[in-house]
Amino acid sequence: MFPHLTEDQRITFPDPREASREGLLGQGANLSPGVLLSAYETGIFPWFGPGEPILWWSPDPRFVLFPHELHVPRSLKRQLRKNPFTYSWDTAFDRVIDYCSSLPRPGQDGTWITPEMVEAYRQLHRLGYAHSLEVWRGQELAGGLYGISLGRIFFGESMFSLESGASKAAFVVLTMTLEAQGFPLVDCQVHTPHLEALGAREIPRADFLDVLGLALGEETFRGSWQGRAVTDPLEREMTGGSKGRPPEEPALS
Repeated sequence: MFPHLTEDQRITFPDPREASREGLLGQGANLSPGVLLSAYETGIFPWFGPGEPILWWSPDPRFVLFPHELHVPRSLKRQLRKNPFTYSWDTAFDRVIDYCSSLPRPGQDGTWITPEMVEAYRQLHRLGYAHSLEVWRGQELAGGLYGISLGRIFFGESMFSLESGASKAAFVVLTMTLEAQGFPLVDCQVHTPHLEALGAREIPRADFLDVLGLALGEETFRGSWQGRAVTDPLEREMTGGSKGRPPEEPALS
């Protein structure tokens, strides 16, 4: 049996640059903190279904969003002006990942977020590496997303929506928050039309790995992000968007 690795322990994964375009690098190991962090630091993520072994991927091309390329559709802007949501960070991680794992998705028969994965990411949240962004309509949770933050890279894992526009609004707030902190890109992993409409695009895996290597040299913002983030998805419209270089001393540090 593969050993459980703590957050301070690491393993060596195969080099993603030598993987096929499909990106499957191997199977096995486990989802303990040290294994997961080793994978993300190498540009690899787990993706497998119920009853399958743990599969590790680094596809080529990689689907990412550069924050300065964020596109907020007019229809979403109109919706948010007319009936705005409110937002929070890291206040309901368990509920967010539960919704992400249980809600049916168009074109999918089931979920890849198995109970084993849910518990693994909850543990990373407790350790300060995994974060959730919640979208609220009054006191009710309307949508949200979760992912992993290492250095200046955010690895988006999944999102959900109980109300039209809620998941898109969550992604806009996420991207604006990361842009303000000097994150060069959001890793969206694999293509979805939902995120392409917001400006995400495919880049060569080699380019992604180059950006990842540089971004991991920066400080990781561990712990809760409550109260430390952009909470208005229309702020870009009011300020004219990002101008110049990001600040050298991020507010989250």
